[in-house]
Amino acid sequence: MQKKTNFDFEKGELLLFNKPLTWTSFDLVRKVKYITKAKKVGHAGTLDPLASGLLIICTGKLTKSIDQIQAMEKEYTGTFKLGATTSSYDLEREIDLTFDISSITEEDILNTVKKFIGEIDQFPPQHSAKKVDGKRAYELARIGKVANLEAKRIKIYEFEITGIELPLVHFRVVCSKGTYVRSLAHDFGKELNNGAHLVALVRTKIGKYSLEDAHEIDDFANLLKSNTVTT
Repeated sequence: MQKKTNFDFEKGELLLFNKPLTWTSFDLVRKVKYITKAKKVGHAGTLDPLASGLLIICTGKLTKSIDQIQAMEKEYTGTFKLGATTSSYDLEREIDLTFDISSITEEDILNTVKKFIGEIDQFPPQHSAKKVDGKRAYELARIGKVANLEAKRIKIYEFEITGIELPLVHFRVVCSKGTYVRSLAHDFGKELNNGAHLVALVRTKIGKYSLEDAHEIDDFANLLKSNTVTT
């Protein structure tokens, strides 16, 4: 898909970006707001700082479309590591438990995948942005408190293992709104009577929108500098 070169940010634009690793979703929103000078800017579907990939940002009147976009199914590729867990279910926190993986076979891994396809109940990570009594769960976790998080029904449409290099397992997953891939990695380890945590994650699709059509933020800034932008 050919990228646009002329924009009307107040009338409304739907912009695809590749969120840089370690940036928060709001970091990218703030950068887009600064370079576009748009009054209204919002994003559809948060990505954790340690994930990269497709983030959709809407400006102007198209911010009204955000809820609709967030409801679309998502596709991710990534890697989890067997044999260890962290309290955040990813690399944000240090390893807290280790496990022996010598008895785990490729067949065990492939059979476990089947148990996660379809509708499942999933608990958000303690280190998540879920609100509990007005506080973010991660805020409570960072002071040693456990948030009372409820399980949520989500749907895994597709889940495939794309490579096994133990202790690393590479995967692709297509899932519903509200799915925590960190929790999927953690629960996968538990299902194997072991442990696992997410070590890499890239969002590749949101509905019909694809990462391959996304802007890099620096390239987008340079594009705006070289064009007359209607605001």
